[in-house]
Amino acid sequence: MPETNIAVGLDIGTNRVCIVVAEKDEFGNLKVLAKGSADSDGLRRSTVVNINKTLAAIKAAVDEVEQESSLLIKCVNVALSGTQVRCIQSSSEISINQTGVVNESDVNRFLEKATSNIQNLDVNHEIIHVIPQEFIVDDQDKLHDPIGMAGMTLRGNVYIVLGLKTNIRNIRHCVEGAGLKIGGLTFKPLALGLAVIKEREKRGGLVVIDIGGGSTEVAVYFDGAIHYSEVIPVAANDITLDIAHGVKVHEDVAEELKIKYGCADSRIRSEDIDIVIEGLRGHSQKTFPKSSLTLIIEARMMEILELVRDALTVSSYYGNINCGVILTGGGSLLPGVVELAQLVLGLDVRIGYPEGVSGEVNRKGFVNNPMDVTALGLVAYVYRNNFSGNHCFVKTVEEPKSPPLKESDDIVLGQEKNLAWKKVVNSFHDWWAKL
Repeated sequence: MPETNIAVGLDIGTNRVCIVVAEKDEFGNLKVLAKGSADSDGLRRSTVVNINKTLAAIKAAVDEVEQESSLLIKCVNVALSGTQVRCIQSSSEISINQTGVVNESDVNRFLEKATSNIQNLDVNHEIIHVIPQEFIVDDQDKLHDPIGMAGMTLRGNVYIVLGLKTNIRNIRHCVEGAGLKIGGLTFKPLALGLAVIKEREKRGGLVVIDIGGGSTEVAVYFDGAIHYSEVIPVAANDITLDIAHGVKVHEDVAEELKIKYGCADSRIRSEDIDIVIEGLRGHSQKTFPKSSLTLIIEARMMEILELVRDALTVSSYYGNINCGVILTGGGSLLPGVVELAQLVLGLDVRIGYPEGVSGEVNRKGFVNNPMDVTALGLVAYVYRNNFSGNHCFVKTVEEPKSPPLKESDDIVLGQEKNLAWKKVVNSFHDWWAKL
């Protein structure tokens, strides 16, 4: 088969590793080719705590996606999230070049100065992104692309994302240990925004809340750019622990109860049945009212949403959120979470499903799930930053039929079949440096 521009996104979550392979179709939409996932127990609160377990989960997800897509995965765009990420607002002002028209060099000088203006950047962190929020040319404000504008001064604001070096080193060790190369690190809320925000929502104030296993991440968008983010160290795993303590069962059983019977809003009327829980190791079975399970879940989810509300209040953006809230992550799948979020936040709320996706997604449900949108957004981020032709993978080619073998031929068939993979072209360079 001919070479094809194909991008790969890898989301290493607290409970789950997800990898998505996609390419752009003729209409500019992402065509999902394959998705792989695996349970993970190597992270706590989005931070790697066990290299071997994390590495094994990545390998399992990669194996699944390679079998599904017939691709040899070598390079991935990886999400960076959790409390190990810091974000800083910065601003700068420069004089426009002698022509009086803003060019790319002016924009680069502006970004460099905004970066150099960071106060108290310690040696333990490195810069991941420098994201322009607004450009101002003289008195013309709210510009997204100032190139070609006439004026004397260029100023504005940027959002700088910093990652903890030790955490990045651990992630890199896990990914490279699985036989992959990191083509880029992308701040998770950026990927989420690309995956779930509708075109008409990009100009208004909008909040994306990702309720993951180990942490809840909040991001505020205005005019298509991220303006605020916060990580809350309370999430879906805490709900599971509450159930385990309240019902007196193992965490695995508590997770099953949450998925099968869970509801986040006690106002939703349903039949109050007794849930039968089988005993382990000689213990007799017991019953637990579904209504009590709902109250346990509701209490913790209420706390999570109240912490989100507090963060939005502190950010000073709360009053300008006109386009509501998008919920993503595994926690968003709980029945009643949308209704409870509307009650606590006082905003319109919807579940975030992938936007701008074509192909197999509708037939096989590859990524039609709020838990998969980060990996898809990572792919979208690759294309948004205009990866060139050498950022592609080569599909396997069909083996030519071999002539009949003589009994004396000393050929190992297994080795012959392994030669079916074509050599992968040069992998990703440091593309995020272009931001």
